Amino acid sequence: MGQIIGIDIGGTFTDLILVDPLEGTLVTHKVSTTPDDPTDGLIRGLEESELSSIEAIIHGTTVATNAVLERKGARCGLLATRGFRDILELRRRDRPHAYGLTGSFQPLIPRNLRVEVDERISASGDILVLLDEQTVLSVAERLVDEGVEGFVVAYFNSYANPVHELRTREILTSAWPSIFVTCSAEILPVYREFERASTAAVNAYVQPLVSRYLGNVRDRLDSSVDYRNELLVMQSNGGMLDADAIADTPVQTVMSGPAAGVMGAARLAGYHGVDRLITYDLGGTSLDVSLVVDGEPATSSVTEIEFGIPVGTSMIDVRAIGAGGGSIARVDEGGILQIGPESAGADPGPVCYVSGGADPTLTDALVVLGLINPDRSITGSKLDVTGAGKVIFKRVAEPLDLSLEQAAEAIVTVATNRISGSLRRISIDRGHDPRDFSLFAFGGGGPLFASPLLRELGTRDALIPTFPGIASAWGCAFADVRRDFVRILNKHLTVIDFEDVAATIDE
Repeated sequence: MGQIIGIDIGGTFTDLILVDPLEGTLVTHKVSTTPDDPTDGLIRGLEESELSSIEAIIHGTTVATNAVLERKGARCGLLATRGFRDILELRRRDRPHAYGLTGSFQPLIPRNLRVEVDERISASGDILVLLDEQTVLSVAERLVDEGVEGFVVAYFNSYANPVHELRTREILTSAWPSIFVTCSAEILPVYREFERASTAAVNAYVQPLVSRYLGNVRDRLDSSVDYRNELLVMQSNGGMLDADAIADTPVQTVMSGPAAGVMGAARLAGYHGVDRLITYDLGGTSLDVSLVVDGEPATSSVTEIEFGIPVGTSMIDVRAIGAGGGSIARVDEGGILQIGPESAGADPGPVCYVSGGADPTLTDALVVLGLINPDRSITGSKLDVTGAGKVIFKRVAEPLDLSLEQAAEAIVTVATNRISGSLRRISIDRGHDPRDFSLFAFGGGGPLFASPLLRELGTRDALIPTFPGIASAWGCAFADVRRDFVRILNKHLTVIDFEDVAATIDE
């Protein structure tokens, strides 16, 4: 058996872990993420590592997540039952802010690319109105003229009978074989029309990007490191799947990297007999928090990856905030010190990295306070303490009338408060007592906050892995192959036929 390689591409660093089961060795490596083309950093990390015979590569990716959050996905068109084209915009009639009348929402598919088709299925699966196939062709042709890369087919009650969605896909793929088609009843065959349509829309929105990205990774692996085995990809549910299957359902990867981190934390803690964890991953760009109870990460069947964009697939329940090492510190108009959510990211990064950064960050404050050794940094190069101090003094110390050290301490204190608030929401707000849990601190900056968070939360202890910065890559390397399926049987228990239940499970 050859080497197993786990790769996690974060917003700031690309982490690799190489495990050789026969030799019993483990090697870690870290390179800067290349935002313009994440594949460049991935390949560079592999080329710089000690590779011999690679058995498997398991990859955690944020391509799908970033495409949605940054609104950089594919141009898609939606085919809906007549009268239901606006379901993505109507949502649940919620609003982004609990108070006040401000707020806006932009759906992934604009209204001019959402069209209606004559067809109707009842809640029991009966055909009420036959599919108008000529209308399908005419409206789809208009969408193609608008330059769409993907079709979303989300018909009303299609979970009960997908026949019209499947026939529509046959028509579309026959006429335009190069355009991706996502059927909502295949992605999420359950009721709740909005969540099903939203999940299908996210899948179509990211599918062209993820497919091209994974194809590029495959080509580069073949040409650069002569790797021709399967490329496995981490899913949001904590399991891995072959890249070909992921290309069909990329919505399964929207929380790929963070899920790998939680799985890695649960596995490592389990080796030490600890099965109740509050995990937090403090990376360069964000903070991801989660809960592990009795050795199993908490999961969610519906997760809102951004306001108004729920995804109804099984995924590990990870909550993220903009409080990473690259989070920018600023004094707002009211004279209040704020940390994040804006981040310096990998490019240009914190000021101390001497790569063009000009804004003070949490990492800069940690360097100024001596909590990070500038001569032995995570980047492998010497950090600029003086430059970090100058920008903190100018942007934070002077406006708040503080000394440099006081300003740096204030940045760290505010960040600690934001982190502890997130950990309380994932535990106390859900009825769990932090004193019954252990902290699991990982990510490049996670262990630096373990002591103050122990005091803030009252957790019984903290676990810090030997290589905290590559825990997500560890989770990739030791994940199981897994695929989750869901099917709804909308019948009363007094009349349900359990032979039907068994047949559905078998299918």
